[in-house]
Parts: sequence; structure tokens; C-alpha cells
Amino acid sequence: MMKLNFDINALPTPYIMVDEAKLIRNLEILKSVINRTGCKILLAQKAFSMFSLYPKIREYLHGTTASGLYEAKLGFEKMGGETHVYSPAFDPLEFMEIAAICDHVVFNSFNQWDKFGKIALGAGCICGIRINPECSTQEHEIYDPCSSGSRLGVPICGFAGELPDGISGLHFHTLCEQNADALVKTLSAVEERFGKYLPRLQWLNFGGGHHITREDYDVVTLIAQINRIQEKYNLTVYLEPGEAVVLNAGYLVSSVREVLDYGTPIAILDTSAACHMPDVLEMPYRPPLLGSGIPKEKKYTYRLGGPTCLAGDIIGDFSFDKPLSEGDKLVFGDMAHYTMVKSNTFNGMKLPSIAVAGVNDEVRLVKSFGYEDFKNRLS
Repeated sequence: MMKLNFDINALPTPYIMVDEAKLIRNLEILKSVINRTGCKILLAQKAFSMFSLYPKIREYLHGTTASGLYEAKLGFEKMGGETHVYSPAFDPLEFMEIAAICDHVVFNSFNQWDKFGKIALGAGCICGIRINPECSTQEHEIYDPCSSGSRLGVPICGFAGELPDGISGLHFHTLCEQNADALVKTLSAVEERFGKYLPRLQWLNFGGGHHITREDYDVVTLIAQINRIQEKYNLTVYLEPGEAVVLNAGYLVSSVREVLDYGTPIAILDTSAACHMPDVLEMPYRPPLLGSGIPKEKKYTYRLGGPTCLAGDIIGDFSFDKPLSEGDKLVFGDMAHYTMVKSNTFNGMKLPSIAVAGVNDEVRLVKSFGYEDFKNRLS
């Protein structure tokens, strides 16, 4: 059940509110894993890049991981610690700058290593190869790097003989919002296919997708697997969670703009699935909504949609104890990750403001957006 420690009327909607106390709670869980294993944990910025909170996160984690130059620069400048980067294919015009600020560079293929490896090593980077264990543990193909024809990582058939000099570690990222049982299965595939390389490595990166801070997550098994791998192969394990850092620590607050009923009760919000929470359409998934139920569970059921021209800009069908009216506030939960980083201005939609509910219950407006933000993305 969502419990709010802020006044939902504190700011004009739409806005994203991050609960600092819940963020710290997640960070303390991650820190306990570090303390009990000696592993290193990084923030995956692709999920959460709210850099105003990086100083707090840096108190607990070792640094950041990036998907390219811009994220790498953000992590380097705002977080510090270790800066890791991986890309399916690096931009030759950017790589010198990437190598200058990154501690670890992970290549998606041996061809990429051949192109950029000497530059990376010359800049003092620690280098690795992303592998594909060819072990699917989920049903969402769009998020499955092990699906047939995947472009992400090198399968064992792409390895020829020994690892090149200069490659000191391997990286895999195969999970998405999963528990430790999926990691156990994946590690079995990694050891079966790539086991002969592991004793020669200095590090092994387990990637992200570990829902470590979820209430039912099996932290004991995670810790046991980290310790087993580190002790067996005498290497350092890295984890790079994104969602787990801010899981259930953020809210998207919206307002009802209009209520229609032509046979199906509809509430049009000032919040768009397509612009503000695109994973609702991509995954797809049904976001948690404070005080609501599944359709027909409560007396009044509405289809919630955004104000864009996209017919499919639908958040979902939700039921309520009371009828919805213009101006009512609706609070969507678990909205810190993959919201700010994916939001867009299709149809000229206004981006949600960003705020923090501090540990002392004060609300801090971090940033608001207007016309200039929309215009300056265009030409």
C-alpha cells in the first residue's frame, strides 16, 4: 500500500515526487549487500538520472554505469566514483572523450574491441566484453537480451580461443525486474558456456534487472551467489541495478481534466502514458494507482487516458469508491525509474516537474519545464 509523506496539492500537476526516505531505505539494502560480500554496486543511469540526488546515492554506491557519452559525462561529473560504460556500438567521434572519463569500458563484440581497445587501454581504462549466455528467464521479448537474433553480447560461438590481452572481465545483463532465482539460472548458463574463461578474470559484471529492494526479493540467495562466484574464481563481482535503487520511491501526480461517458466512462488526465510513462505502453504494464482497484472491483470504473492525439494513449482501466470529477488528483506509484529518462514532448506535452519529498517532510521543487524546453529540442 502506498503511503505518502507529502501534500499532493503542494505543486501544480503533473509532477514527479521522489521520496528521499524511501530512496535511502533502498540504498541501505544495497549497501548491506556490499558489506556482506565485498562486491561493487553501480547506479544504472538508464533507469534513473536524477543527478540532484547523486551526492546522496554516492554515500552508498560505488559509481555509475552509462550507455554512451552523455550518461558517462553525467555520472563522471555529478556522481564520481567509478564510471562504467557499455554500448552496442560506440561512436568513433566520441570514443576518445569516453575513454578519458571512464574507468571500465565494456565492448559488445570483438570487432568493437579491435576498433577501440588500444585507445581505451592507452587512456587507462579497464576493458571487458559483454557476453550472451543464451539463457532467457523472462517473457517480455522486448527486454530479453537472450532472445533469438539478439544484438546484445557475444554468444559462446563468437569466442575463438583465449581472451585477448587487455580484456580483464566479462559482463552479462539478462534480467528485468526479476528475483534471485533467475540469477541462479543465468549463472549456471554462464559457467557452463564461459566457465573456462572465468578463472582468468579480475571481475565479472552481473548487470542489472535484479529487483533487490523488492519486498519478496531473496537477498540471501543473491549474497550467496556473489560470494560463491568471487571465492571460486578469485574475482570481483559488479552489479548495476537501476530500478532497485528507486523502487517504490517515486510518484507521478496528475489531475483529471475532463470526464466523458459515451458508454465507457473515461477520465482524461493532464498526464500521458505515451509522453510521461511510456513503459505502460511498451512493456506493457498497469501502474499502481493510490486508492484504486481493478475494473469493477470498486463502484466506479474509468478508463484513464492522456490528452494527446494518440488514440492508444491509455493508462488503463481503474475503479474507485467515488466518481471522478474535474480537478481530482490521482497519484501513480513506482514512478521514479524509467519516467524522467524516457519522458518526451510529443504533441507539445509539458514535461512533469521534478521534486523531492525530503526526510524532514519538506517538499523541494528541483526543476519545472515550460515552452523553452519544448522549443529548444527542435530546430
